[in-house]
Amino acid sequence: MVKEKAIIGQSGGPTAVINKSLAGFIKSSLDNFEEVIGARHGLEGMLSRDFVDLKALSETEVYNLSRTPAAALGSVRKKPTEGDIDKLLDILKKDEIRNFFYIGGNDSAETANLILEGAKSLDFEMKVFHIPKTIDNDLLETDHSPGYGSAARFVAHAFQGDDADTRSMKGIKINVLMGRHAGWLTAASMLGKSNQEDGPHLIYVPEKVFDIETFLQEVQEVYKNLGRCVVAVSEGIQNEDGEYFLQTYAKEASSELAGKKDSHGNIQLSGSGALGDTLADLVSREIEGARVRADTFGYLQRSFIADISEVDSEEAERVGSYSVEVCTNNNKDSGSIVLLRKDSEEYYCDTDCVELSKVAKGTKEMPVNFLSPDKPYVTNDFFEYAMPLTGGIEPKTQLFV
Repeated sequence: MVKEKAIIGQSGGPTAVINKSLAGFIKSSLDNFEEVIGARHGLEGMLSRDFVDLKALSETEVYNLSRTPAAALGSVRKKPTEGDIDKLLDILKKDEIRNFFYIGGNDSAETANLILEGAKSLDFEMKVFHIPKTIDNDLLETDHSPGYGSAARFVAHAFQGDDADTRSMKGIKINVLMGRHAGWLTAASMLGKSNQEDGPHLIYVPEKVFDIETFLQEVQEVYKNLGRCVVAVSEGIQNEDGEYFLQTYAKEASSELAGKKDSHGNIQLSGSGALGDTLADLVSREIEGARVRADTFGYLQRSFIADISEVDSEEAERVGSYSVEVCTNNNKDSGSIVLLRKDSEEYYCDTDCVELSKVAKGTKEMPVNFLSPDKPYVTNDFFEYAMPLTGGIEPKTQLFV
């Protein structure tokens, strides 16, 4: 056992399997660190010394933790200031904590990297590791992010049900999904399709320019041919100038949504049904007499307990455990844990560790070959990539209408 202390926090949006990573970390830490400390609400808890003794948890408690969605320690969205970093490093020095772990997405990786750079500038020897999680699947360097597989599974199943509903009642349904810069979750809506007539019939992602006139024409064409239309839209759809459609509309309407940002400088896109309602209103004006509805999936995508992917769950625990292995057994003093897909008949990913700076803040968009070049659709390459992560999606029951 290393006679050192380790601290861990959770940051950013929760997922269905983020606690699997925490449980994997705890189990691997028991024989490797003298003290294992959890910080409530990530960086905020570290700065206020709001700690939990994770080594005191029983096996049953760790097991139950691993089966619980959302962030058990509490999460936070906070970009540290220079003052925050100085204060944190002072706390870590006084408490002799030299092993820092942070579970989160690209903003969390940036936070971990800022702390690492701060420690180096003060000649404070410590190890800093980022454990990946995000339903957006937009982390660089890794094949995919723990949390995505379960969220994708939920989205696919939700669209199966929503398509059946729309087929039964006829009409047009627009569903807005998370995805600021990348359309991974929106693309996952297509994983439950059994044939071309199944919804969603159209998907709109940030990787492709969103033009409202083209959108209205495409919806109208599907509605004319099928008598219904199911649409999946990423919250981050943008015009040709790179401006978010919601923000552009909010400015024109003098809405209070325009310009709102979080501490990392991200424009607020979710938190309301504004985008879906706006698109539904525009479609209603264009297609008279059509029954048009919109839903924003919002937080439902993140921590839905009844639809967790077994593959996602296993990998989430593995990256948490591997972070301890890299910290204690390798010569690395920092890094971000990644999953690397093996070229084999059966799906499997190895774990590895890359430089923190390669992951911090950056965004991985969907590759060109995953999106159809001539219509708002995904390709077979995307199906082959994403389906294993969900654990498989069963075809829905046949309808007679």
